[in-house]
Order: sequence, then structure tokens, then C-alpha cells
Amino acid sequence: MVVGDFPVEVDTLVVGAGPGGYVAAIRAAQMGQNVTIVDKGNLGGVCLNVGCVPSKALISAGHRYEHASGSDDMGIVAENVSVDFSKVQEWKGQVVDKLTGGVEGLLKANKVDIVKGEVYFVDQNTAKIMDDKQSQTYKFKDVIVATGSRPVELKPFPYSDRVLDSTGALELDDIPEKMVVIGGGYIGTELGGAYASFGTEVTILEGEKDILGGFEKQMTQLVKKRLKKKGVDVVTNAMAQGVEETDNGVKVTYELKGEEKTVEADYLLVTVGRRPNTDEIGLEEIGVELDDQGLIKIDKQCRTNLDNVYAIGDIVEGPPLAHKASYEGKIAAEAISGEKSEIDYLGIPAVVFSDPELASVGHTEDSAKEAGFEAEASKFPFGANGRALSLNDSDGFVKLVTRKSDGLVIGAQVAGPNASDLISELGLAVEAGMTAEDLALTIHAHPTLGETVMEAAEVAIGMPIHIAK
Repeated sequence: MVVGDFPVEVDTLVVGAGPGGYVAAIRAAQMGQNVTIVDKGNLGGVCLNVGCVPSKALISAGHRYEHASGSDDMGIVAENVSVDFSKVQEWKGQVVDKLTGGVEGLLKANKVDIVKGEVYFVDQNTAKIMDDKQSQTYKFKDVIVATGSRPVELKPFPYSDRVLDSTGALELDDIPEKMVVIGGGYIGTELGGAYASFGTEVTILEGEKDILGGFEKQMTQLVKKRLKKKGVDVVTNAMAQGVEETDNGVKVTYELKGEEKTVEADYLLVTVGRRPNTDEIGLEEIGVELDDQGLIKIDKQCRTNLDNVYAIGDIVEGPPLAHKASYEGKIAAEAISGEKSEIDYLGIPAVVFSDPELASVGHTEDSAKEAGFEAEASKFPFGANGRALSLNDSDGFVKLVTRKSDGLVIGAQVAGPNASDLISELGLAVEAGMTAEDLALTIHAHPTLGETVMEAAEVAIGMPIHIAK
């Protein structure tokens, strides 16, 4: 940190170096702005360090163990398969280090000044950046706030050595014998499923009638089927009441159909949402408008009510997705440079790295009808796809939601192997205004999972080849 009696002057200050902040900083620098990025933690934010990336690494390791232990039906028999979890954690850390190091290299290559410290806004053109030893004043023309979010902590379940948030669950030294998860959203389902793959006895307590709210029942049923196969007990309509901790475990109390029940485990993982990091940095003091949830109000260019203050990512309305934050970061940087870029969330996908994976983009059948579309759905099963069968992973389907009048693709859902990858082509179709016929006429390599997109499109135009009409 540069320290002196005089303020450091920059064109654009970016506060937060997660997937939104670092992308915004690079794009702003590419457009000729003099940029400084500041974060009190490690580059890459929650996503790269304690969120998206390490959780997917843990999920992948769990799948490897599962496959090694249970591929008898393919003629692969392995005895005494074991896990050295310390090495799993070491490898996971190497993945994180490689990516965060890459972010630092990219920022430096784009001549972005990197500062470590905490930010407090003085006015709409001034901020103090502080670390343990000193503070420095920065003057900026524009600022992009990308401070991310943190897990919600419930009063009856304060975090401790035995009551964990998602970060704590990713940093365990050993594989627990038993784990209770409060919250059956994407984080709880992913991490609960990951530990179940390693052999942990997992109980998921979900207060709603189904897990993974926002995804269709025909998709979540597939996940629940796999979770049951892993030995996971999914309890819906369960209201968690409290926890008793001991030196070596927890006893969780919950209510189900008016009856009080308990479940014991080594650890309790609480995953009930995230809270925006908009407090204690001076935003309200300088006049930035926040809603009741602490989210910053923005316009179509990610601009707040202060014309030189922009906000992106988990601190603004919308799902807390890393790719949403990155997208918004580009929009904000371009807006500062005078471009007419505006946010349009039509083609932003939602993905859950469950087993099987789930992905959705654009409209579902129900949301299309609610929006006034006369729409129809066309589905193709992975069970009729050669590549899925050869992977021994053929549960699920690809579904297109199209406008009945002209076949315009207005949405799509994928449940099955590599759904997280397949959704990109479907997102492009939605974003580009393609029709089912466009997808059907696109030659897909054989044998690939991607063929299911073409096959679903052929169902949509009424001429399927590999399933009967």
C-alpha cells in the first residue's frame, strides 16, 4: 500500500476482488482506465477460495472415490479402496492456489494496482483503505463496489467448531461419520452430497416441501433418488429448532408434522442463504440507497443513485451467482467508459453441481405461461443417448421450452451428466433468439452428450429420430 500525506488518485476504484470485482477491474483497465482493486482477503473472493471452486474439487474427488468403489456392473472390481482426506484437501488447495495466482497475474498484466486492506467510504469520491498498520486515502472518479456476501447465521445455530458454515465444511481435517445439513438449497445439496460420496451418513433438513427450490420437481426427483442411493436422508417440511453441542458431536432438534424429533451427528452444516456485505463500509453514510435486505439498488448499467458509484454481484438484486457478478462487472466497467452496455439476465444460467447435475436457462414451462407465452416443452432422455449409456450415467433429460407459434427457444432445462456444460449451448440459443429448427440443423458430433440438445430440438419440430413420437 502506498502511504503518504496526500491521497492516491485513480480513475476507478474496485472494492472486492471476487469474480465480479477482478473481472470489472480487468475490463476497466482494458478500456483505458487507471484502476486500483482492493480486497481485505485473498484475490478471487469467496468463489475461488472457499466457495465455487473448492466445493467442486471436493465433489469431483467424491465422485472418483464412488466410481472406484462401485463400478462392479462395468466389470471393474476394486477392493479396500480408501481415502487419504488430507491429500484430498491438499490437492483442493493446489487447485485454489493455481486459480488465485492466475487472477493476480491477469490483474498485473492489465496494469491494475492491487491493494490489500479494508475500505471505508468518506464521500462519493473518497475512501480510506486500511490494514493492520496504516491507512491511505484514495480519490476516485468512479467506484465499483463488489464486496460479495457471507453465510446467514441463525441465532439458534451459532457457528462453532461443530456448527459449520460452508467454509468450515470445506476445511474439515477428516471425513465425518455423520453430518446434518440444515437447508436443502444448492450449497447444502452439493456439500451434503459430496460428503455422502465419501461415505458420510448425511441428513438434510429442508423447511420447504422440496429441496432445490426454483428447479422443477421432475429435476429434483432425480437428485433425491441419487441422494437416497448414497444413503442420504432428506427430510422436507422440517423446521430446525436448536442444537446441543458436545466435545465430539451435535444433537439437532427439529419439528416435523407437529412432532419434535432429534438427530445426532459429528457436525451440523447450516446453509440457509447468504447476506450481502454492504454494512460497515460507509455506503449509507455517503447516501447509497439500500433495500430492506441490505442490497444496493442499481439501474440497467449497475449504477446506484450516486452517478459515479456502481454495484455488482451478490450485493445487488438477483441470484448470488459468480457468473452473474462477472457479467455485471463488465457492464459496469463499460458504462464508466461511456458505452451503452446494459444488463440483460435472459440468458444467465443457474446450475447445481448435484448428482446428477441440474441446469436451467431462460423460462421454465410454468414461468413461460406466467409470462403470457403460448409455449410447449420438448424433452429427450439421456437414456436414449449412446454417450450417456457408455458413461453408465443415463438418468435425466434435456428439455426445450419453445414458443408455439415459431419455435423460438425461450428456455431450457438439463438434468443429467455434464448439465453444467450442456446449458451453455442452450443459453446461447436463448440469447441469440434461435429456434428449435436452428438447433436441429446444427450438426453435433457423435457419440456425445451434446447430441441430446439436437435430439430435443428434433422433438420440438415434430421429427425425432431416436425416440418414438
